[in-house]
Amino acid sequence: MITLAARNVLLKPSHRRQLMAWLKRSVRLGRRLGNFALTITIRRSGQCYEARADVRAVAGDFTCRTRGRDVLPACRDLAHTLSRLLHQQRLQLTGG
Repeated sequence: MITLAARNVLLKPSHRRQLMAWLKRSVRLGRRLGNFALTITIRRSGQCYEARADVRAVAGDFTCRTRGRDVLPACRDLAHTLSRLLHQQRLQLTGG
């Protein structure tokens, strides 16, 4: 399950679709882990955007955070980092 909370950031529908496309791999890895819940919070502070992901899964809970000058690069970095961390959890869970 994915929850997107754009606090003080207005995301266009095309940006939402792009973010969901970037998160496809993370969602697939999360489903394989089991009991997967992902909450993404995007907010602006000053001139920077902060994208934060709170993940709950069987293998463990963790938080991932990225910052950037623009909202799309911050979200893209978050999606890549999230995918990498979920892949590491999957490998640790299977013992590989």
